[in-house]
Amino acid sequence: MLNLSLKTPKLGKNHDKTLINESKSCLIELESLIWSLLTSSGSRAELRLWLCNSIAGIGSISPRKRRDLFMNLLELKQLKRRHVAAQLLKLMFHKVPKEVGGILAERSYLLEEFFRGNPWRITQWFSNFAGTGNLDHRKGAKALSQFAFVNRDICWEELEWKGKRGQSPAMVATKPHYFLDLDVLKTVENFLEYVPEFWSSSQFADSLRDGEILAIDSDFFVQLFVDLMYKEDVKDVWEVVNEFLMVEPFATLCRHLLIILEEQEFPVFLDLICKYLGPKVESLEHGNVSHWLEIVLIKCSRSGLFFNDLLLLNAVTSQPRQLLRIIQEEGAQEEKDMIKRAISRASESTSSTGSIGPLLEECFCRKTLESVKWLGVQSWAVYYRLSEEFGTSQLWESLFINNGITFRKTDKYSLLEDHDRFSVDSGSESDERISSKVKRKKKERRRKRKRKDFHAGFGSDNELAQIDFISDKMVSQSGGGDWLLSTDGFSATWNSVRPR
Repeated sequence: MLNLSLKTPKLGKNHDKTLINESKSCLIELESLIWSLLTSSGSRAELRLWLCNSIAGIGSISPRKRRDLFMNLLELKQLKRRHVAAQLLKLMFHKVPKEVGGILAERSYLLEEFFRGNPWRITQWFSNFAGTGNLDHRKGAKALSQFAFVNRDICWEELEWKGKRGQSPAMVATKPHYFLDLDVLKTVENFLEYVPEFWSSSQFADSLRDGEILAIDSDFFVQLFVDLMYKEDVKDVWEVVNEFLMVEPFATLCRHLLIILEEQEFPVFLDLICKYLGPKVESLEHGNVSHWLEIVLIKCSRSGLFFNDLLLLNAVTSQPRQLLRIIQEEGAQEEKDMIKRAISRASESTSSTGSIGPLLEECFCRKTLESVKWLGVQSWAVYYRLSEEFGTSQLWESLFINNGITFRKTDKYSLLEDHDRFSVDSGSESDERISSKVKRKKKERRRKRKRKDFHAGFGSDNELAQIDFISDKMVSQSGGGDWLLSTDGFSATWNSVRPR
């Protein structure tokens, strides 16, 4: 029998230490086998990704604390903080390009070197002249044309035209599409050499304010802004970063920034985040899955092995399905057999001897990461058995009965067929004169309507939800089963697909 341990164990009695130690020994063996397989299969990066996703689910950190947490992360000298800043800037380029573009506009002269000796960048930014019927030039083309008209006395001669003759300012003013004949590459190269005023002009600065230029070469601009942050300590760059961290969701920041932390850097972040976790641990809901990590981080001491323990604990509690997939796909047959035998021994030691209660009591009393990890491994062993050993509705119902779970079996398809059959058999005489084709159409409409009504009734107090299907009067034609369980007050449909 599989003991789901759904009832609160009776604690406080004298227990046989031998039984407790036997249970712990089985769990430690299973833990060792799982960890060995994970590390040998090269799944450590995936484990870190799972932990990043779990941390992203923490919901108690306020916007101000979130800002302070990541600002401190950007300033920690123990980390490769320039890498973290680079990742954050890429996110900002995508989310708030205008705010970043505003900083560029104030320092437009820095882009002179961005274009120098790079024909591709010049073409991308300055070749967007409007044709006949179009409203206006765009991007750098607009800046170039506006600056040329305003400062024609000093720069018009630097404009290079593709034709034999150049265009006069008066002619181009009446026919702006003539700018399509401009040799953009040669013109910009002339401006780089002979018109330095253009690169700090208001016309060029205005073309940068929407941040669209960031997309031309994001790596260049990331490096530029990282230097502004750490080499020059530019105040307005840090202010924009500060404002972004106040509004961007915690989950988004975690998923973009934590994934680039190296193995030795992640524990540094874990130490840091503990200072910013929200309410006192007593106010967290221990039954809430999203709170378990906060409780572990707050209560469990951090040591040299803390990170490895946390990776394993997170895998068995938050990613049981993915962990099972890795074992099935990556593990050798010998490893799979060893894990299966270890799970069987762990289940037997707690079910046959009843030592799960004493083991839980010891875990509750010690409140260490090790004891929490035992509970996590035990829960995953239960998940493994549910996934591997329970394939029919009869086995599931036996499991419910053995664990004292009252259930009501629901068989939607049999119920619907009975209702349809009743509706058809009780038709009036006039219905008999309707053609068989019309009858079939009506039957289909009734089936769809009744199926809709049936689904809408679940979870309410209607009569169908009150029928007790604990008997086997209606057997699912597919061999599976759907049940309403007493563990949630018969409030939601539960089926055998869920554990997988």
